[in-house]
Amino acid sequence: MSSRRTKITLAPEVLRWARERASLSHEELAGKVNVKPETVEGWESTGEISFAQIDRLANRTYTPFGFLFLSKPPEESLPIADFRTRSGGQPSRPSPNLLDTVYQMQSRQWWMRDEIIEWGAEPIEAIGSFNLESDYREVARAMREFIGLQDGWASEVDTWQAAFKLLREHFEAVGVMVVVNGIVGNNTSRKLDPDEFQGFALVDEYSPLVFINGADYKAAQIFTLAHEVAHLFIGESGLSKFEDLQPLNHRVEKYCNLVAAEFLVPEEELRRFWPTAESQAKPFQSVARHFKVSAIVGARRALDLRLIDYPTFSQVFSDYRSREQDAPRSAGGDFWNLQRQRVGIEFASAVVRAVEEGRLRYTDAYSLTDLSGDVFDRLAEKLDIAL
Repeated sequence: MSSRRTKITLAPEVLRWARERASLSHEELAGKVNVKPETVEGWESTGEISFAQIDRLANRTYTPFGFLFLSKPPEESLPIADFRTRSGGQPSRPSPNLLDTVYQMQSRQWWMRDEIIEWGAEPIEAIGSFNLESDYREVARAMREFIGLQDGWASEVDTWQAAFKLLREHFEAVGVMVVVNGIVGNNTSRKLDPDEFQGFALVDEYSPLVFINGADYKAAQIFTLAHEVAHLFIGESGLSKFEDLQPLNHRVEKYCNLVAAEFLVPEEELRRFWPTAESQAKPFQSVARHFKVSAIVGARRALDLRLIDYPTFSQVFSDYRSREQDAPRSAGGDFWNLQRQRVGIEFASAVVRAVEEGRLRYTDAYSLTDLSGDVFDRLAEKLDIAL
């Protein structure tokens, strides 16, 4: 008998844990590992499984191979604060896709931090320069000054999509790593779930990073960007999840939402503009055009300032969600444009230069960027990276 067919006995509860952490039923896992559902049930009853099956089980459930040999399921938790907690309730167990995404972003951040320190750069003073006692309007103002935004900057772009791109590029230019991705790395079979999280922030004075779940509604992503940058400014790393752009019952989340809303739609300016918007047939579209945010973000800000009531906002959000769900799905866009968002120009530039200078092995560069071979070799050309 082949050694790979040899059966050994593992802890049944660990095998069950591997399936459940991947949110798979017996039938679904059986289909992925090419066995019968009864076989999967047998693993979780007796623990008897072959080495070949262990390989497939680890691969299909995205479980570290060695974990399957433990005597009991490991205590897996996020390495950052989980701000998804509801009042009195616990957040859902993080999925393998979420965990692997956070781990990968941490690896990028740690590598970039070492690079920046090696360059002799100074730490970014703005990171952690405020706290929860600070006036949220001051934080929003500091964020605009940080990236050189003047009052009325929104009038210089045509759409909220262009505004999102401008903000992302401006934050990257001053040292904030901004990653927008709806999958794990470049693995299209591992889609991130916006119902699980919408973004997270990793605070560091040299290489601050924000991650935006690209699978979330496009119109909400500009708000998530501002929210996660607010986390950086108050020095609070953590994972975020909103319900209809409303913060959960956590002081940090509520504060960052206030900052994000003020950053995108300043209170004084909206109050001046509201009579004009209110006279229009579609007031929130009017706000969206003026501030270059989406209509749902405009409605969210109007709700903040009690210019509308919650049922009105809820209807706007519900209508938008229905349109999004009914809209045809795109194929995903140009591959290299996606890499601009998934890897980022500044980070990609640093990795490519390190490889060119012989300071970083190709295998490590492949791991950091999730690109390999000829695709990685073309990264500099396709992203217009000057070497």
